[in-house]
Amino acid sequence: MAHTDHQTMRRVLRREIAGTIGLLTDEHDFRAMRRYRTFTFDDHATYLKQVDDLLRTRAAQGSHTTVALFDPQEYADFCEETGLDPDIPSSRTRFTAELAGTGPTLPYEGQPLSDLVPALVDEAVRQATWEYATTLLARLGTCGSCGEDIGRAAFTRASDLLLRILDTALPGEHHLVCSVTGTPETLVSVLHSDESTDGSVQLDEAEALEFTTVLALGIATRSPGGLVMRTSAPGTTDRIYGWRLRGDGLEPLTAGEVFDAYCTDVDSGDLISPESDVDYCVPPDLGPEGRTPPHSH
Repeated sequence: MAHTDHQTMRRVLRREIAGTIGLLTDEHDFRAMRRYRTFTFDDHATYLKQVDDLLRTRAAQGSHTTVALFDPQEYADFCEETGLDPDIPSSRTRFTAELAGTGPTLPYEGQPLSDLVPALVDEAVRQATWEYATTLLARLGTCGSCGEDIGRAAFTRASDLLLRILDTALPGEHHLVCSVTGTPETLVSVLHSDESTDGSVQLDEAEALEFTTVLALGIATRSPGGLVMRTSAPGTTDRIYGWRLRGDGLEPLTAGEVFDAYCTDVDSGDLISPESDVDYCVPPDLGPEGRTPPHSH
């Protein structure tokens, strides 16, 4: 009887343990790990199938699992820095545990790997973009004329602009894209928000932080860039409008400029047929907060 009770308690405790799985999302990373003798998988498709089965089994048992993006080069660097042997399973476990706290991760909620893998890659890109933009902002230092921290001031300015954009938008689902070039890399950030008729706005805080940081970098460095928003609501046509970065503020795009941007192939320059039920229009006035302040860094 006591033995049975101990087994039952252990099963209960296993359900209390959260787990993290480091996932090799593409064939290139999978081949890089095959150089280790103790990594016994031969085929990436079979490996993904086994991961999917394991995730489903843990979920059926009531266990919570987080999926982390496993990067072979970062793993090799980690082992070199910590003095671990990269060709033993415990080292991979240690690295995966580190990823759970610092790397791009997503909770497994029963979704197929065909959905989870691209979402995990998008999360990794989002995190890398935010870290890169944050680093560049921090390097800008202080203004030579007023002594203000340029990066912090630009982030405050970008936050104000984003609030004004959301405040002036009609209720509905909003899809915002901000792109900044010449930093030296082109950075693109996406933000989704949902505004109900009572004015309450729902958005992902991590997305909003990254979006604001990229916009702030464009403002602080006076880099070419732009911001476009698409609003969708039941029973109405989608509305698309945007701004170009100009100094410390945003300059409205004309309806024609928005139309040209959406109806021109970026690579070939050829015209693309416009979408039906879409209104390419001028953005609303952002008010004094949306205009360039008198002092610029």
